Amino acid sequence: MLEPKHRPLLPRAEFRLRMLKVAGAAFFLVVGSLAIGALGYHGFERMSWLDATLNASMILTGMGPVDTLETPAGKTFAIGYSLFSGVVFLSVVALVLGPLLHRLMHRFHLEDEGE
Repeated sequence: MLEPKHRPLLPRAEFRLRMLKVAGAAFFLVVGSLAIGALGYHGFERMSWLDATLNASMILTGMGPVDTLETPAGKTFAIGYSLFSGVVFLSVVALVLGPLLHRLMHRFHLEDEGE
């Protein structure tokens, strides 16, 4: 997916397209993860869809739950969803920053070869 070090940098227009694709993938990963959380909180804790989505979004962003969980099944779901959310957060950061850091490192490598 990324150009090797002996190839020139992608033109800006192609790099923007690459970043747009990466941002789209990150967006769908976040929306899918939010849907999983909302479904879980709605199903296990019988929260309204709004409250379930609020709790899922707060966990997904690392801020913590809003409502107190009442059922053992809801608490178990929250444990798993919290761990899952941490992995999703790190994956989205890596997905978005990967091409940017690659381009930066590639540019430095090309400058070193020119000297």
